[in-house]
Amino acid sequence: MWAASCLASCCAACACDACRTVVSGISRRSARIAYCGLFALSLIVAWMLREVAAPLMEKIPWINHFHQTPDREWFETDAVLRVSFGNFLFFTILAIFMIGVKNQRDPRDSIHHGGWMMKIICWCILVILMFFVPNGIISFYEATSKFGSGLFLLVQVVLLLDFVHGWNDKWVGYDEQFWYMALLVVSLVCYVATFSFSGLLFYLFTPSGHDCGLNTFFIVMTLIFVFVFAVVTLHPSVSGSILPSSVISLYCMYLCYSGLASEPRDYECNGLHKHSKAVSTSSLAIGLLTTVLSVVYSAVRAGSSTTLLSPPSSPRAGSGKPLLPLDKADEHHEEAEKSKPVTYSYSFFHLIFSLASMYSAMLLTGWSTSVGESGKLVDVGWPSVWVRIVTSWATAALFIWSLVAPIIFPDREF
Repeated sequence: MWAASCLASCCAACACDACRTVVSGISRRSARIAYCGLFALSLIVAWMLREVAAPLMEKIPWINHFHQTPDREWFETDAVLRVSFGNFLFFTILAIFMIGVKNQRDPRDSIHHGGWMMKIICWCILVILMFFVPNGIISFYEATSKFGSGLFLLVQVVLLLDFVHGWNDKWVGYDEQFWYMALLVVSLVCYVATFSFSGLLFYLFTPSGHDCGLNTFFIVMTLIFVFVFAVVTLHPSVSGSILPSSVISLYCMYLCYSGLASEPRDYECNGLHKHSKAVSTSSLAIGLLTTVLSVVYSAVRAGSSTTLLSPPSSPRAGSGKPLLPLDKADEHHEEAEKSKPVTYSYSFFHLIFSLASMYSAMLLTGWSTSVGESGKLVDVGWPSVWVRIVTSWATAALFIWSLVAPIIFPDREF
């Protein structure tokens, strides 16, 4: 017993030292990566609690105060929502606290980039406290998360449009035949992939012998958008590039697939896993991993965006500086840096994570409708279908607007 106690103490001390080493190694350039790591950790915790916390939560009187104990799935969903709520509050508090930071001399700038041990402790406390919150507040957060998730998807679309137009401008700016050929090749590949994808969707989601008019409508509408993109882009008044059109076409087709794949598994027109009511642990892990990567990419991209986050008085964000530099700046250079304006809006950066917390909670709970429909599948249910389809339509509308707006309002800068 004494030896086991000593071993446990040594392990705890080593763990604390390791945490302090990692936290002290986070520089101001790598702070955004650290926030993404903390967010990814919250998703892992939510997923783990969803799998193991239900028996414990059934015994908590202020959570299970019902006359008849709900199903296990209710407690799994509740665990995810409580972790997500704690994560949401953590980033929302930071977003409010960082409003108005203009330059690096602001004391809040050091809070944004440092104090990681205290941040992790506060994050843990917030997540734990959420398990003492009444069910009514969690239900309200669940309803609010649906709207927050929609806002996050809208931000994703705007970031994608910014990325695609920036990619096209960069390659065109080289003004060399090689890059023009690269634009053509990438565009052709995207269009071939788009139409091949559409054929696969017709095969999987419009099986013969079934009335699948809704799925056919979704796929045909996406193909119409693809055609409209090409026509508007090649119109003489627009004189756009085919690269953004092809990439957005492929993305819209992917969103269509994502929406159709989110249909309940017992739906006769869903050709994916139609003979199975659940997926294996490995498939669930892959689905959650893709969700994590998507959300983290959106947050990092938001932190580097040159159009959404840069304050009017700051230099353009992401000015060629990597998130993880290879060389450490010396102390003199760091002092000179403090007088410079911030390169992106800290408040909006944290707001992205707040919305992403809501979005990830909806994914892990199937938009709170997977229970009774699809078991433990991630992101499955009719609300998820419509969210993805509407996002596809919003993407199409925003892309077309980005092409025609300069013509309709020639005196404004877009």
